[in-house]
Amino acid sequence: MHPILKPALRRGWRDLNTVQIGVTRAHARVLGPVDTATGSFLTLLDGTRGLPLLREEASRMGLPDGHVDRLLHRLTRAGLLDDATGGGPAADALRSRTEVMDRLRPDLAALSAVTPAPNQGIRKLAARRVTRVRVRGAGRVGAVLAAVLSGAGVGRVDVLDGGCVEPWDVAPGGLPPESVGRRRDAAAGAVVRRAAPGRPPRHPGDRGDGERPLSLVVLAPRDGLDAFAPDPGVVEPLISAGTPHLYAGVIEGTGVVGPLVLPGVSACAGCLALARAEEDAAWPRLLAQWRSGHRRQVPACDLALATAVAGLAAARALAFLDGADPVAGVRWEASTPGFDWRRQRTRAHPSCPCGASEQDKGEQTAVDREPHETMAR
Repeated sequence: MHPILKPALRRGWRDLNTVQIGVTRAHARVLGPVDTATGSFLTLLDGTRGLPLLREEASRMGLPDGHVDRLLHRLTRAGLLDDATGGGPAADALRSRTEVMDRLRPDLAALSAVTPAPNQGIRKLAARRVTRVRVRGAGRVGAVLAAVLSGAGVGRVDVLDGGCVEPWDVAPGGLPPESVGRRRDAAAGAVVRRAAPGRPPRHPGDRGDGERPLSLVVLAPRDGLDAFAPDPGVVEPLISAGTPHLYAGVIEGTGVVGPLVLPGVSACAGCLALARAEEDAAWPRLLAQWRSGHRRQVPACDLALATAVAGLAAARALAFLDGADPVAGVRWEASTPGFDWRRQRTRAHPSCPCGASEQDKGEQTAVDREPHETMAR
């Protein structure tokens, strides 16, 4: 082990004997009392020394026997220590690709800051490299979202969409102006490849002996109605296959992210439809009218809002892929011009054949709206 204080967390002395590691309330820790020799020793935790050398350095600094091990144990328990050389073979393989690591160092620093145990950050980053995600939709939300996932180290990002790129599909970070007129899926695939930090490691499915399994499908339709009021029939194959999926889109100046659906565990599109119909008897009739016919109008999809939706959806997707507790059954909405994100809790409906209501026994089956809860809270 080559201990290193997590580089993403800034250090500062609150007084002569107390050091604070980290700035923000979510991740900052206070260490004290810290004598002068221990304070000097902390500067040696930079990942360049193994434990034997650190113990020798501590002895030369006059620190008592066992002090280093106790300090490292304390720092590890506080989630402040990382290992510059650990993480296993996949982490070693990633470190050996300097050009890839240079692109991903900010992502590694962020993962290290939010994961308590040493090596967890590099392990999660290496795991992303063999993950496969599918994005359905290559408009202002979907193409940007796919590029962010690819740039953050997800090894394979497929984008599915039909038709050709229109001028209003173009967005910074997504489809470029020169892609207008090209097939949407091909243009989005080129964006994903350009965003990727090098070629990912090979997977058994890449050698022709099976398809790499899907870890997540993100539904980011160009028509935001399909994200705001998703059609249960469209995702039946995903429900049947047990494939997690996440909704994201913009409709009429309102951005929607979620819910993340864990089939059989959390509320699905069918649950949402049933709950909404109970709240508003006219909803199914209205929805049938809105879905019928061919829309010729350019959708109201504010560029700044679409980018925010893509970013939040990508963050939720990455958190799920990284193994964080999945925030399933929750939807966030924000509308222009306020851009205040409102959190809504969705419940599995007992009449929905998805079976997720078994997980929600004793809970309300309707949508619990929390209009005053924002992301900043």
